[in-house]
Amino acid sequence: MAKTKGDTKGDKGNGGALARSPSHLLHRVLQLALDIYAEESGAGGVTQRQFAVLAAVAENEGVTQTGLVRATGIDRSTLADMVARMITKGHLERQRSDLDARANTVSLTSAGAAVLEESRPKVAMADARILALLKPSKREGFLELLSDMAVSDVHAEPEVKAKKPKAPKAEKVAKKDKKPKKEKAAKKAA
Repeated sequence: MAKTKGDTKGDKGNGGALARSPSHLLHRVLQLALDIYAEESGAGGVTQRQFAVLAAVAENEGVTQTGLVRATGIDRSTLADMVARMITKGHLERQRSDLDARANTVSLTSAGAAVLEESRPKVAMADARILALLKPSKREGFLELLSDMAVSDVHAEPEVKAKKPKAPKAEKVAKKDKKPKKEKAAKKAA
């Protein structure tokens, strides 16, 4: 296939700004992952986010919606809308918390548990296809990096160390020549 202007697929080392932009590359990878997920789950399957909610509820039965926000990373208002739709579909049920009357807990219904179990092999296949895009030796490290990033506090101060720019070679030579001759002779003698 002929390359068109702006086509960077496969251009690992093109050196452009987008090729070195983590946000852009993560966006591209997310698009690819969601496309693979959609192919594996099929037209009637749950979305990746719906699967995440079902799986998080199954692992933390009776979890509050605040707990689901923490477990899934889905923002509060989006999650509230998703939970409401999933309740309407009969996949989840909501109750007042016994521990906090202000909070709601969420549980799987039997229909929700069935959808989750039906989805698990499809999600596993999508995950396998995504990981297969990497060399086997890089897969575990990739998952560790993603996991580290997923639990990072976006509001924390970043650890960015500014690199001191290197002086051009001609500048280094000029500085060397400016040293007094006595100092140069002392260094040679030492």
